[in-house]
This record gives sequence, structure tokens and C-alpha cells, in this order.
Amino acid sequence: MDLGLKGKRAVVTGGSRGIGLAVGRALAQEGADVALVGRDARAAEEQATVLAAETGVRVIGIGADTGDDASVTAMAEAAIEQLGGVDILINNAARTNPGAIEESDLEAEINVKVRGYLRCARSFAPGMVERGWGRIINVGGLAARRTGSVVGSVRNVAVAALTKNLADELGPQGVNVTVVHPGATSTETATTAFAATAAARGVTLEQIQREFGATISIGRIVAPEEVAAVIAFLASPRSVALNGDPIIASGGTLGPIFY
Repeated sequence: MDLGLKGKRAVVTGGSRGIGLAVGRALAQEGADVALVGRDARAAEEQATVLAAETGVRVIGIGADTGDDASVTAMAEAAIEQLGGVDILINNAARTNPGAIEESDLEAEINVKVRGYLRCARSFAPGMVERGWGRIINVGGLAARRTGSVVGSVRNVAVAALTKNLADELGPQGVNVTVVHPGATSTETATTAFAATAAARGVTLEQIQREFGATISIGRIVAPEEVAAVIAFLASPRSVALNGDPIIASGGTLGPIFY
């Protein structure tokens, strides 16, 4: 299936590693020009060079802190100038939390993952509206649907609420906004967290991964590129029927029925 992304221009925050990098690769493979945004400008630029060589499309790296107004403004200006405009925004930047998130982290988490998403959306949405087409995909997390971490639940529920508000505002103007909630995903950060859990319990990493896999209906933890494939579809013109509602990219949680 041709997703119709050739020639589109995309910005991926948190794009130098994990799910963000996988999304950048998926979009570039579909022919989109991509800006990978990360706090570490050098890492973003290095990954951009690799993706450009792999795919033959324009891929650039930009350093930015999405928790800072001025940094987001400068990033947006650079992306628009270098790509000639931005049609797709993937909001994925978040603080790296390999262990448990403490309640003292709440304000910082909201600033980066919620306000940061809004900062980026407000920076790029006007150009999308002017052209009459755009896609904004916000990456949340399954903590939006389960307890266990006050901070994790609050920040991801807030991302879902932000998404619906933007979808209702921008949908009539040709800009669809969706939220993707990945479950456990085999990123470097997640693997580090699994390894820490294994060490604390005195068991192997493989045992922890099997235990997580046993709670997933496909029987294993989802890979970053599998989440990225879902996001690439949502970034495409073919996703027009989806706006405002959450998409769960977890491999399927056993048990609960959501409707």
C-alpha cells in the first residue's frame, strides 16, 4: 500500500533514539523528508545522516528542548526553513525514565510531555491550516489506562485530552490529530528498565521479558518499528477517518474490553 507520504515534510521530536528514530525511518522510507529533533543536537544530526544515506530522502537533525518556549520556537523556524514547511508533526519527546517515576517529577513531566507537545503543535499547526492539510500524532503511553504510577497516568491522560481538544479545533481545517499509546516496547530505555528489574529480583532479563510477553495477546513485547508502522499510517492521507481518538499500539492487553 502506498501511504501517499512521498514529498511530505515531517518533524519527529525525541527522534534520535527509540520509537522516535523508528518513526523517522518509517516516514523516510515512505519518501517523506524528515527532521529528527532531540535534546542532543549531535546525536540527532548523526542519526539524520544515517537515515539520509539509507533512504535517499532529505533528513536533517535539529537540537531542541521541547520543555523550553524559546528552544521550540527556534527549532520550528529551523525546520520550516530547511524543509520548506512542515506537514506532519510527531510529538514523541519525553524525559527518559528508566526506573520508577516519582511524584516529585510531575511538573517536569507535564512541562516536557504535555506542554511540550502543545508548544510544538502551536508552532506547526498554522502552516498546516494555511495549506488545508496536516497530521499531528502525539505519543502517549498505556499508563493512561492503568494505575501504578500517578505521574505516568496523569501525563498520558493529559496527552489524550490535549489530543482531543486539538482534533476538534483543527479537524475542520484539514488537520487530523491522534494519540498513540504504545505498551511495553523493546527500546533501549525499556530494556534498561527490564534489566534493572531483573537485577533487583535476582532473575534473568529474558525471564522479565517473558513475563511481560505473557500479558500481551500476541505473546511478546512489541518492537519500535512495529509502533512506527502504525504512526506512519496515521501520518498519511489514508488516515483521514481517524481524528481525536486513541490508538493502542501494544500488541493487545489481555483481559480488559475497551469500547
